[in-house]
Amino acid sequence: MNYLFFTNTPAHVHLYKHAVKALCERGHEVLVLARDYTCTVDLLEWYDLPYAVYGSCGTTKGSLLTRLPTHYVRAISLARRFDPDLLFGMGGYAAHTGAVTRTPTVLLIDSEPASFDHTISTPFARAILTPNTFRKDLGDRHYVFAGLKECAYLHPETYEPNPEIRDRLGLAADEPYAILRLNAFGSQHDVGKQGITGDDRRRIVERLAEDVTVLVSDEGANADLETLPAEPFDLHPALMHDALAEADLLVADTQTMVTEAGLLGTPAIRSNSWVGDDDMGNFVELETQGLIHNVTSADEIIAHATTLLDDDGVDETWNRRREEFLTDKANLTDVIVDVALADGHVGDLESVRQFDQSARRSSVDSVGVRSD
Repeated sequence: MNYLFFTNTPAHVHLYKHAVKALCERGHEVLVLARDYTCTVDLLEWYDLPYAVYGSCGTTKGSLLTRLPTHYVRAISLARRFDPDLLFGMGGYAAHTGAVTRTPTVLLIDSEPASFDHTISTPFARAILTPNTFRKDLGDRHYVFAGLKECAYLHPETYEPNPEIRDRLGLAADEPYAILRLNAFGSQHDVGKQGITGDDRRRIVERLAEDVTVLVSDEGANADLETLPAEPFDLHPALMHDALAEADLLVADTQTMVTEAGLLGTPAIRSNSWVGDDDMGNFVELETQGLIHNVTSADEIIAHATTLLDDDGVDETWNRRREEFLTDKANLTDVIVDVALADGHVGDLESVRQFDQSARRSSVDSVGVRSD
């Protein structure tokens, strides 16, 4: 069988990396079609995955929109040359390439607000997979798995922390540190959204620096650190999860790294324009479980950060909550491989079930923070 995977962002590389290797080890032909966006290609090189680049773009919305036509032409051309039997992706690129090349397509989606992308992509999918926390019905081909997208690479069965990460970061064995992650807000679904900026960013860094070393990961490379008591995260991006696992705290206005922190047992504070009554299901569940805080202001960030950094029992509490949360969560890599071997016909697989809004709500409502 020939399997084609789309990786439009660095997070997509992590999502599929273990499944790609597992399928290759089984003797299948696999190709990853990549968009050269931030560190996507760097990660593909690091993990030695078979890939071809269909296009590139910067971290601004205009950079992506002006290049869409050439992206599609190149992606379809590469797909036709590879002649896949099944295609995996997360949105329009994968769905439309599959439609043009008449290749069955499996979409793996985890963001409810991306309504436009859902509208233009899901009609072309053989199957649509989402976490069981997903709150939106995507039709009769919508199936769910137990867990989150990040369980493909941070599930305990697939991830082991790097014991040398502190040396790589230049930190002492007992030196506490926090990571500040800043989003570029350059994607289509980021229109009208914002995160931590200006004076708020300075206030947060200065408060964190009173207690810990502050490492800044800035996707858009716009933060001026020269006047702030902080250091850039300058290791290879493939080492970010190891750094995150060892950190005392994550503060972020992005999405994926907050979920990753939750799965690693690292306290996380998330603040951006998505936070509110209509927030995404995975962040609602992670907060209900007591693994992250979703807030809307710098004052709330500082208040939560102060409480967490002053609490000597945080490590024990968060590790216990993480273990409880992951008890019944699937290793998503195994699910993806099962779906691939089933040629995208997922109805008979035990690892997924058809979406049921009432059952999903009941499951989420039953999750709660255990007594600490």
